[in-house]
Amino acid sequence: MSLPFLTLRIRYAVAVDVLCILLAYGVSLAIRFEPDSGLWPFLEGNRNLLFLSLAVRLPLYSVFGLYHHLWRYASTRELRSILGVSAASTAAIFLLNFAVLPLLGIAHTVSRSVVLLDGLLNLGLLAASRLALRLLQERLSNRSRRVAPMFVARPAVRRMLVVGAGDAGARAVREMQQNRDCGMVPIGLVDDDGSKFGKRIHGVPVLGERAQIPEIARNYQIDEVLIAMPSASGTTLRELRHLCIEAKLPFRTLPSIHEVLDGMPAVRQLRELRIEDLLRRDPVQTDQAEVKASITGTCVLVTGAGGSIGSELCRQVAAQGPSLLVLLGRGEYSIFTIERELRQRFPQVPLKPVIADVRDLDRVMGVVGQHRPRTIYHAAAHKHVPLMEWNVEDAVTNNILGTRNVLRAAEEHDVERFVLISTDKAVNPTSVMGATKRVAEMLVQQFAARTGRRYVAVRFGNVLGSRGSAVPIFREQIAAGGPVTVTHPDMRRYFMTIPEAVQLVLQAAVLGRGGEIFMLDMGEPVRIVDLVHDLIELSGLRPGVDIEVEFTGIRPGEKLYEELCLDTEHYDTTPHDRIFVLRNGALPHGAPEQLQQGITQMAEAARHLRADEIRRLLTVLVPEFQPPAPTPAAATAPTRPADEPATATRS
Repeated sequence: MSLPFLTLRIRYAVAVDVLCILLAYGVSLAIRFEPDSGLWPFLEGNRNLLFLSLAVRLPLYSVFGLYHHLWRYASTRELRSILGVSAASTAAIFLLNFAVLPLLGIAHTVSRSVVLLDGLLNLGLLAASRLALRLLQERLSNRSRRVAPMFVARPAVRRMLVVGAGDAGARAVREMQQNRDCGMVPIGLVDDDGSKFGKRIHGVPVLGERAQIPEIARNYQIDEVLIAMPSASGTTLRELRHLCIEAKLPFRTLPSIHEVLDGMPAVRQLRELRIEDLLRRDPVQTDQAEVKASITGTCVLVTGAGGSIGSELCRQVAAQGPSLLVLLGRGEYSIFTIERELRQRFPQVPLKPVIADVRDLDRVMGVVGQHRPRTIYHAAAHKHVPLMEWNVEDAVTNNILGTRNVLRAAEEHDVERFVLISTDKAVNPTSVMGATKRVAEMLVQQFAARTGRRYVAVRFGNVLGSRGSAVPIFREQIAAGGPVTVTHPDMRRYFMTIPEAVQLVLQAAVLGRGGEIFMLDMGEPVRIVDLVHDLIELSGLRPGVDIEVEFTGIRPGEKLYEELCLDTEHYDTTPHDRIFVLRNGALPHGAPEQLQQGITQMAEAARHLRADEIRRLLTVLVPEFQPPAPTPAAATAPTRPADEPATATRS
């Protein structure tokens, strides 16, 4: 095996460094002594400095990794290496020359100023040699591209306008310049910061503000727009999209902050604008130290671990380093999928996949008793509103009895924290699904009061892209050529991205003291028909022209508008500005007994498939529940897609 030090590239670099050390040695003596009769006597008389420079600097250059950097891609990190090794080598030479050598009986003749001058000159020559190497490599690379064989296919060159003159924009410009094979040439940047107008970033001018995109595109023959603003709000991205459409230009974007895990995004991560971007809000700021402290080194159990919310909970919990992460779910394939993903991404985290149904009390008791989790995130639930109108019995057994089973196991085995994933459909519910989730919230409050432990519920609206939700179905309908079916032109829903929602769930979990219902800031509600129009336009089509939108009418259990709290509930702020706590007091006197009795009666009715009896009992337990008109026969069940996916996911 050949030593890295002996490679041709490194041998050239060492030879250059030796020449630089010799040059710095000579120049420093010439500056210090200004000899009139020749420099040689001074060079010979101070040769100890030369020997020390060669003996100290070259090994330290190797130790600091200067011979292993690819200087074509040098950045401030490499500059820090140069500064560090120069300072360290000069300090070592100073100590050796003025402290160690005299102890060995070797007198020094060089002055302190010469050592310092030699160090400064070596620093300058070292940096200059690496810069020259980088420029030479770039020149040779560009020349090799120009003389490439004619039969080699080259990508069509696109003249790019970069939106955003910040760090992401600068990185994008630099990558386009370095990676010519990507076929993109940065022509200019736009930014609303007036202080940047007329300035240049990596030689590319800032041409104006964002509102001038159509004009700039015409004047500079722009082919495409790159939106380099990973933290831009959805409102800003909507404005940019309309400007690009006005300029008749295609546009792409860099990933959002949520998608970037290892630093600033690169040009290779360009993608089309998504509906998630248009609904994007300011990035969530969480107290990572507090969240990490509650999870690191502890056992965590997630029910519904294979669902949309449950799987994201598993990802974010695994990132905090639990001692064991138990993945409990009913679907074999979904648990297999999330387990495989987590083992690849977090190989250091112990995982325990468990195939179990939360409706099986003995099984749940056994799992919790075996692993003794400190925290349980309960995300297992049936969530689809119209389907639960046709399957009332399953909604009760899964959403209510399943939640009670997990709470019983948590109580029995001293689980410290329990977090129920709830939904805005539990507020003044008009659907069986919403009513069952409201009963689940009441159960959490009851067990919290009884145990004195940190058992809480987190209530929020729809999450984009969850399994079985509206957005994926709308995309399928658009891909099929339409029509896209919407129940009502005025139907509105709150939306969040899945990572954003889970971040806030983890934060709410550490805020809870027991019995609270937390409500997440969902922003402003979005009209479903506007969402559909955005999806159609993002597909490069025109609503009402290329793709028709049909209104099918509100289905049983659906509401035009969702609410986040009851009229009897009052919400207060918390230390987190995106999380509120609902203050509706403890359950009324006698309510725990009434609640358990009602649940027992509903379980019996579900066993005998008495859906109407279940609805009646739900109205007793949840007085604000307003059930829809009696459901028609199952054969006439609707097949239209749901406009409002709930937040909880099932296993």
